[in-house]
Amino acid sequence: MLTGTRSRLGAALDQGVRNLSPAYFAIVMATGVISIAAHLHGLRLIAVTLFFFNVVAYPILWLLTLLRLVRCPRETFRDLIDHVRGPGFLTAVAATGVLGSQLVVMWRWFEPAVALWFLGIALWIALTYSIFTGFIIKEDKPTLAEGITGAWLIAVVATQSIAVLGVYIAAHFEQPHRLHVNFVALSMWLWGGMLYIWMISLIFYRYTFFKFSPGDLTPPYWINMGAMAISTLGGSLLIINTPEAPFLQSLLPFLEGFTIFYWATGTWWIPMLVVLMFWRHVVKRFPLSYDPLYWGAVFPLGMYTVATYQMAQAMHLKFLLIFPRCFLYVALVAWLATFIGLVRRLATCLLAIFQPAPEATSPVPPTRETEESE
Repeated sequence: MLTGTRSRLGAALDQGVRNLSPAYFAIVMATGVISIAAHLHGLRLIAVTLFFFNVVAYPILWLLTLLRLVRCPRETFRDLIDHVRGPGFLTAVAATGVLGSQLVVMWRWFEPAVALWFLGIALWIALTYSIFTGFIIKEDKPTLAEGITGAWLIAVVATQSIAVLGVYIAAHFEQPHRLHVNFVALSMWLWGGMLYIWMISLIFYRYTFFKFSPGDLTPPYWINMGAMAISTLGGSLLIINTPEAPFLQSLLPFLEGFTIFYWATGTWWIPMLVVLMFWRHVVKRFPLSYDPLYWGAVFPLGMYTVATYQMAQAMHLKFLLIFPRCFLYVALVAWLATFIGLVRRLATCLLAIFQPAPEATSPVPPTRETEESE
């Protein structure tokens, strides 16, 4: 029995690693940003609990990812240049940036945050150019309707996460390095905005001119809003950092204008996405079941909370604080619902592994009376 359980456990682990979604780092993204939001609103217990959840989840996800790379290199490479699954790898960059931001905002731990910033930059360079080069040079390509999803905007989130963490850690450096870090953060912020304009044009075109079924409305479409929310956060933090970098002071009107532009765009998306989700699950009765991609829908809710809070502080727009107060609880409920779905999925897998296999019944030998009757 023990041998059978071990073999089933090994087979389940092998299958889990082989089928691991590249976007699973969105768990760390969603948990980290909601932890920061709770911290900013004084919910210390929730913030710290989610922080330690991330401290455990982040290395586990790296272990599983590296294990998949070693044991399934062909499947990993195929996913990397797949138009639908490939952008999910960039959640590793965003998760690294979000975890580093947690360290600075909640604990003022600059040294590990700086290390995560450099790791995030290295991952951003390696993955961004690998994924999009693969998309460009591969011979067999999907149509626009089949190939583009909201997950592409993870590239924007990953870029802006480096900008946000850069602004947070800039205060740790002495001049002139503080100026250099702020310049890198500004550049990443601008690159993220450029990528959003490119990608959202294609996504909106796909929305409006191609057939759209409930199955096409995957959870990462919420990143339409989340990418703008993290761009708002980056702009707000750059505004706060203007005294530390004179060149930012000269760009202050530009920073303020584009920050409000990003926030307004992200806010516009919220009612549209709610209507589309109602159409998907209520009108079309599309089943609502756990999917790792739902973490990509939780993240934007938490990020909108933090971004609006920081923008209100940076630009003295106190009347906007009603938004983060409300969205924080929406984000917490969404996180809890998705986490329960994850736990149920894991529990189902564990029950299948440890449940004893039904014993084979041996054939009953024929009795004398049976033989005589025959």
